[in-house]
Amino acid sequence: MELEAALREQVGKAIGRPVPNAPIKKLKGDASNRSYYRVGTPPESWVVMVMPLDATKKSEEATKGEPPKELPFVNVHRYLEKLNVRVPRILRYDEPAGMMVLEDLTDQTFEAALEGGKHRHALYSRAVELLARLRVEAERKPDAECLAFTRAFDEDLYDWELHHFREWGLEAWSGKKPTDAERAELDRTFREIARTLAAAPRGFTHRDYQSRNIMVKDGELVVIDFQDALQGPRQYDLVALLRDSYVELDRDFVDTMLDRYIDAFADAGGGKIERGPFKDFFDLLTIQRKLKDAGRFEFINRVKGNPGFLVSIPASLRYVKAAFARRPELRKLQELISRYVPELSA
Repeated sequence: MELEAALREQVGKAIGRPVPNAPIKKLKGDASNRSYYRVGTPPESWVVMVMPLDATKKSEEATKGEPPKELPFVNVHRYLEKLNVRVPRILRYDEPAGMMVLEDLTDQTFEAALEGGKHRHALYSRAVELLARLRVEAERKPDAECLAFTRAFDEDLYDWELHHFREWGLEAWSGKKPTDAERAELDRTFREIARTLAAAPRGFTHRDYQSRNIMVKDGELVVIDFQDALQGPRQYDLVALLRDSYVELDRDFVDTMLDRYIDAFADAGGGKIERGPFKDFFDLLTIQRKLKDAGRFEFINRVKGNPGFLVSIPASLRYVKAAFARRPELRKLQELISRYVPELSA
């Protein structure tokens, strides 16, 4: 009851009038340490984000440096608003209480909007075009005050994520450890992949631009969960969207959407992108990102006690297997991993 009173008080202060009888519903959470509550009943409702007071600023995944002085959600939100990207409106932020009142975007995620399939092409076209415009604008208007421009997918981060898979998706999942020779081979190949990916030009990257982090409200696409944004290659957010662990897409459709992005990027003034090399890099990045996702989902299950993402591991591995087929120079790595994760066997 104490929490409910605090939630209603936060909303009351945000909108300038009390809401003493507003119903409260806890919303389904994700893998983060934040909780969300709907106060009121749509269309007269608001969402309150509740953050642990001791963990509001540092990313949960590997990052370098000290925790930022400002809440990343607020910091990156400000930058995206400057670029005219639709993000949830912040109505009040009470930092000492660790609570933020946001507009209620309802429950219509991009994933939910895809149900039935008849709007798939139109929705994905809009999502990749939004991403292309965002990237072009961000490359034109970098901002040193935005946290996304102070951190990056560098060689160490890519390598850490690959070993996150090795620890949780290969060793923990199989219950076996690679031999010393196999571990040396993994270390070497993971570092080579990390080095190749890190050498690509970087720009503003959402980091998790997928079907559960885009909302559809009143016909608009609203971007959420952007607090971990950083510098990365142009393909990164496309891998998150088009190789989404929650919505599987066939390769022909993926190619169509990659072409759509490339065209939209040029139309927005970002310059010409060579399709072949762009798609080759997309496939290499798919291997890295989806191996990491598979390991992360097992980590969330074992360490956080949340098994809800286990169902998405098979799709992640199918993406990796398909990408391996398009990158034959990595066949030796595929064979090594598949000794422990048979789903990746050629």
